Amino acid sequence: MAASPRAVLGGLALWCGGLLGYGLYLQHGVGLEPCPMCIVQRYALILVALATAVAAAAGPGLRRVLAWLALVLALAGAAVAARQSWLQWYPPEILTCGRDLFGMIESFPLKRAIPMIFRGSGDCTAIDWTFLGLTIANWSFLNFVAMAAALLAWLRCSRR
Repeated sequence: MAASPRAVLGGLALWCGGLLGYGLYLQHGVGLEPCPMCIVQRYALILVALATAVAAAAGPGLRRVLAWLALVLALAGAAVAARQSWLQWYPPEILTCGRDLFGMIESFPLKRAIPMIFRGSGDCTAIDWTFLGLTIANWSFLNFVAMAAALLAWLRCSRR
């Protein structure tokens, strides 16, 4: 990659910020309520944005460590988005619409709420928005995979 490490990592942080901004627009401007899996994907985006922003400002040693962390976080976000896409394509026969994220955290201890969030609910199977035939979860997956690929390419090039 001919671009400087700061430009690449800063660009990834801005990319995450743009996706987060669009997600907030869909929530507050369009009125789409995020499901627990959407919330987890948002947290993954926030963490990737933080890791890449700090990496852009850090020295070379810490930069690589934070880039690896961002890569792991992007892959985790991709895994959650893939699971949600699977639930949307093959919804369970018995929908168990659970509480929203805040209701779970208020009603259950954190050690019980976290597995419930990752398990997903009937809300995670809902398809409220599509663009070019893909759902939000599908687009989220593609973006996380593209971020992971960009981070991996940068890590490989920076090693030389």
